[in-house]
Amino acid sequence: MKELLYLKDVTTLKLDEGKCTGCGACLEVCPHEVFVMNSDRLHIRNRDACMECGACSRNCPFSAVSVQSGVGCAAGIINSLTGGKSGSCCMSDCSCAPESN
Repeated sequence: MKELLYLKDVTTLKLDEGKCTGCGACLEVCPHEVFVMNSDRLHIRNRDACMECGACSRNCPFSAVSVQSGVGCAAGIINSLTGGKSGSCCMSDCSCAPESN
């Protein structure tokens, strides 16, 4: 199956590795295999595959995963319609903005 991708670098998905116990609940409910388990720790495999459905955050018993359902894609679309950079988050302080080096 072809890997599904949405807008690049706009998802609000966050993982607090300090809270994650490796229970795997998010792996079970994620429809796009965004997460992967390495040893006993969860990692985000492909952030851009997240469709922000919220299933991971709703089912994490330790509140290690958070996402604002639908916000990233909406921000990217609105930004491109209002003359901003296409496919990018429109807020400079947004948690989904790419990190600068």
